[in-house]
This record gives sequence, C-alpha cells and structure tokens, in this order.
Amino acid sequence: MKAAVFNTYTGPVEIIDVPVPELAADSVLIDVHAASINPIDNILREGYLKDMIPLTFPHVMGYDVSGVITAVGTDVTGFKTGDAVFARAHQEDAGALAEVASVKASALALKPANLSHLEAASIPLVGLTAWQALIDKADLKHGQKVLIHAGSGGVGTLAIQIAKYLGALVATTVSARNSKLVSSLGADVVIDYKEQDFTEVIADYDVVFDMSGGEVMENSFKVLKKGGHLVSIKGQDTDDLATKYGVSFDWFFMEPNGDQLTKLADMTTKGTLKPVIDSTYAFTDAAKAYDKLAEGHAVGKIVIDMKAA
Repeated sequence: MKAAVFNTYTGPVEIIDVPVPELAADSVLIDVHAASINPIDNILREGYLKDMIPLTFPHVMGYDVSGVITAVGTDVTGFKTGDAVFARAHQEDAGALAEVASVKASALALKPANLSHLEAASIPLVGLTAWQALIDKADLKHGQKVLIHAGSGGVGTLAIQIAKYLGALVATTVSARNSKLVSSLGADVVIDYKEQDFTEVIADYDVVFDMSGGEVMENSFKVLKKGGHLVSIKGQDTDDLATKYGVSFDWFFMEPNGDQLTKLADMTTKGTLKPVIDSTYAFTDAAKAYDKLAEGHAVGKIVIDMKAA
C-alpha cells in the first residue's frame, strides 16, 4: 500500500510502498478516506522527542483518521466491517496517512452521519485535547470564565465551542484577521494579541488553557483568580508560579479515547460543535501540507483527502 513516511529524522516526507498493517486482536483495519495533520507530526520528524518517543523507519505519518472498517480483530466488540469511523490512533499505531490504517477499538468512534470524512478527520486530536484540558483537567463549570489562547488554531477553534457548550464565558487571543471567526464560534471576549496585552484586558478568570508555553504561559498566571486553574499542552511550571499565585497547574499530553470522541460526535450531530478546516490537500501533496503546517498560521485544521485523484 502507499503511505506518507519519513526515513530519518529531519528527512523529507515521501510517499512509498509499505506493507499493510497486521490485524491485531484488539484493533480494526480502516480503508482511509481522510486524515488530518498536527504539529506533533513535524515535532516527531524533527527528532525533538526521540528520547521520549523513539521511532522506527520508515515512519508512517499521521494519527487522525476517518474511513471505513475493512477487518475487525477477534477481541473487538461494538464495531463491524463496513462501519464508518474516526479516531486519533495511539502512538504505536501512527499511520493515518496511508491507504490502510490499524487503530485500536478503544480509540474509535462511529463517524457522525452529518460529517464528511474530511470533516471527521479534522476533529480527533484537537477535539480530545480540548475536551481533556477543559473537562478532565480544569473541570470547567457553567458560569465560569476561561481564557483560551490561540483561539483560531486547531485546538482553539474546538475548545471555544466546548467551553460555550459547558456554559462558560470565553475569552480568546487571536490576530485581528481571525476575530470574526472566533466570535462566530462563541468567544465573548476577543483579544488581538499583536496589539493588546491580555493581562491588561482580563482578570480574575477561573481557567486558562495555554497552547503557547513560554512567556504567554507565565503571564497567564496573572489573570487567574485565587484557586484558579492553568492547563498547558506546551510548557511546565518550572518556576513554581502556581504556588506563587495560589492556583493549580496541569501540563499534559492528550490520550486517545473513543468514549470521549463519541461525545464529541454527539455534539457535532446536535450542531453544537463544528469543525474548522483551513485547507485540504490531496494525498500526493502531503509534503506540501506539512510545509503549510510548519508555517504555523493555519486557521483550524489541515486535512488530507486520501481519495482525491
């Protein structure tokens, strides 16, 4: 089968022939219709995490997948051949950018009928990251105030919608050109990070969701009320600022979770969660898609159409 791979750290993205994955007892094989790409893909390719997540080569790229089940492992229940599904595969199952992908059943959810495969593929990693940050870590409640940094990005666009679904007041940081988008998603307070200092615009917030790290994360402690909660996917509180400001801090990696993905699917069916797609590329243009991703200015997600001619 054809797959998008890199053969060495920092190496180019290439499309080559690789073996079809073997069917494990706890997994399914999926005829891939669409996949989406994420910054973690390029981070792994650059070798920044090679001590934590060593790779074997050629490494098939991609984790977010939408497609149709073609084979079901002997231990799998709840899914059958022919089901349209989507998932964020586990680390060892990386390989969404391929004609066939192997995914553990525990990571799967049925694709909502109202979403195309392209739309469904854009959701898993970013949706689960937002869900786990706001619900599992921050325990965001109705009536609370949350600041979501980078609101026009893949995670941010879904985090805003999830926070509004929970009944929170939402502030977000974006560039001016994306202010209308985030407002349409439900943001109540829109801060132009190029022209405004968010620490001078808001105060006494219950939760901050940080996707930037560094100075942005450090300054975010200043806008929390006592007992507030900062959740980050980019940095650790190495200076013990949480203790200084009297707040809680969590840094985490998203975990694949089919049950949570099913809840996100239910939200899309009800119309309370809508995917935001920046651009779509044909499978043959996967390298160009990753170059676009590396620029860091995608609004929503970049998606690969695996069935495009």
